[in-house]
Amino acid sequence: MINSEKELIIRKIRDGIVIDHIPAGRALLVLKVLGITGKEGYRVALVMNVESKKLGKKDIIKIEGRELQPQELNIIALVAPTATINIIRDYKVVSKFKVTIPDVIEGVLRCRNSNCITNQPREYVKTRFVVISRNPLILKCDYCGTYYTVDDLEYMV
Repeated sequence: MINSEKELIIRKIRDGIVIDHIPAGRALLVLKVLGITGKEGYRVALVMNVESKKLGKKDIIKIEGRELQPQELNIIALVAPTATINIIRDYKVVSKFKVTIPDVIEGVLRCRNSNCITNQPREYVKTRFVVISRNPLILKCDYCGTYYTVDDLEYMV
């Protein structure tokens, strides 16, 4: 919610994470790729399309009682490369950092090429994508060579 002074009015969280500077309209995708549906019991606050000096407009997510694993940070970096993560403990920010797209992404994305070895039922091969370009995002499957943009990605959630 936004009041007349254009300030965000969202209750502080005691312990958890705040994902800030998400490109406008991507917060729901961030929740989806993190596997957060609302049934897990986490208190989640979501604000979309708020004013931002850096981005023009941005989304913000607050999740109380949830930690992020390094693999989840990779997923966030793919769908929201401008995001910043704030770790909250006892209502205070104890750590703040920007997400970064790693050079290699393993076990997070699904290759859409049905002939790729990662999609063969008798083989267990963890998917592996190499980042060709960060802006615009272009990935290549390390096994079959198929190229992907951010709009082509399928996440293993």
